[in-house]
Amino acid sequence: MNEIKSIKTALISVFDKDRIAEIAKKLVESDVTILSTGGTFDYLKGLSIPDMDLRTVEELTSYPSILSGRVKTLHPKIFGGILARREDVCDRQQLDKYDIPEIDLVIVDLYPFENTAATTDDEAEIIEKIDIGGISLIRAAAKNFNDVVIIASKDQYAPLLDILNEKGAETTLEERKWFAKEAFAVSSGYDTAIFNYFDDGEGSYFRYAQNHSKHLRYGENPHQQALFYGNFENEFEQIQGKEISYNNLLDIEAAVSLIRDFSKPTFAILKHNNACGVASRSTLIEAWKDALAGDPISAYGGIIVTNWVIDKATAEEIHQLFFEIIIAPDYDLDALEILSQKKNRIILIRNQKYERARFFTEKRQFRSVLNGVLVQDKDLIVETRENLRTVTQRDPDVDKIDDLLFANKLVKHTKSNAIVLAKGEQLFASGTGQTSRVDALKQAIAKAQSFGFDLNGAVMASDAFFPFPDCIEIASSAGIKNVIQPGGSIHDKEVVAYCDKHDIAMVFTGIRHFKH
Repeated sequence: MNEIKSIKTALISVFDKDRIAEIAKKLVESDVTILSTGGTFDYLKGLSIPDMDLRTVEELTSYPSILSGRVKTLHPKIFGGILARREDVCDRQQLDKYDIPEIDLVIVDLYPFENTAATTDDEAEIIEKIDIGGISLIRAAAKNFNDVVIIASKDQYAPLLDILNEKGAETTLEERKWFAKEAFAVSSGYDTAIFNYFDDGEGSYFRYAQNHSKHLRYGENPHQQALFYGNFENEFEQIQGKEISYNNLLDIEAAVSLIRDFSKPTFAILKHNNACGVASRSTLIEAWKDALAGDPISAYGGIIVTNWVIDKATAEEIHQLFFEIIIAPDYDLDALEILSQKKNRIILIRNQKYERARFFTEKRQFRSVLNGVLVQDKDLIVETRENLRTVTQRDPDVDKIDDLLFANKLVKHTKSNAIVLAKGEQLFASGTGQTSRVDALKQAIAKAQSFGFDLNGAVMASDAFFPFPDCIEIASSAGIKNVIQPGGSIHDKEVVAYCDKHDIAMVFTGIRHFKH
């Protein structure tokens, strides 16, 4: 088998015409005839390509584009030219008999289904973006990679141009097979996006595909290799800083998930996926100072996130701390000048509109386990006053309702078993990742007291129910008289009775927020 193949006829039908002019001119220089359709033909015609080098698909098939463009390339003279095995005698005889030209290069991209589904609820418009001809051309050309080059995405324009510039219209079998692999990645990802739209969270099947991967410096530890499958650039603009690492990505995900639940000006400082300092205030600079006060030791080298545009005064305060990453919806120019003085510092602008584009993955989360995949709905519930049910004789103090809701937001994003202590919409301390809820509470109390916080008047939140009154007793001894928890224990009555006996207010939310 001859591994080197010359391109003599190319089919080009694309939406994204970036660099197509460059490719077409290189092909014409190598005496390649170009077949094209509709808007692509008009575009190429405008490049002053000679008529003898440019033909319409309709001219080849003797059949017009029909059904408002739904059927253009679906014809034996197109697919026969692509699928014919060049060294098969019978295939060549049939090409001659039916006057079918060999098509050696196919450049095609697909209707923007995913973007359309992300930006409109018009089902008719979305369905119309399910590509038929394009996906069929891709599969046919990729299947016949022994003889045909397939370019299925603008991401492959540059590699094709490298070949054309280096050696003209000739490709090796290895190159054609690589392009086929990339094409099947495109087609499988496209079909997965369509399936996910129709599945709409039913979960009967698991399909996930991602066409973008990035090699990371290493995984959780230097001896572990790692890849990131995703499109980080869609969600963030990186202003400066070193390359994002595996652990950075985990922290960024935790930070963004947490800050999404807050509407007041809020700062959060995270370390190893857990918040060590959080505060909501009327001004951003106050939020920063009080978030940092929560644990200025752990804040060193942490991840900072806010839901507000960072101003100069706040930036001057933040700049005094060593930290790895800062995330904000935007920065004033003078604030950015201050924060960018340390070049290794990663500065990210978060695209808050991106949640709409992640119409599937934003609803679900995936986790590998036992060489399989766990899939669940994301925990997107944020409790409000309406969700609180007082179960004790005493109602919670009116001025503590906001604190209870604040603490409950934080405990949702803290590793289980988790306890959060807060006061004045400021995180005092959390007990995180403990095997005992009592230990989690003791950890939180000890930490809060080590930083000089007065727990009298503070509130306590738990990510799951209290099976016994022991935690309530410990918290009450520390001065905590307002508690929020999901409820649901068979011993709820005993816990409530203890609260009533000791003048403690407790509310149930009915929602558990385990985070394993």
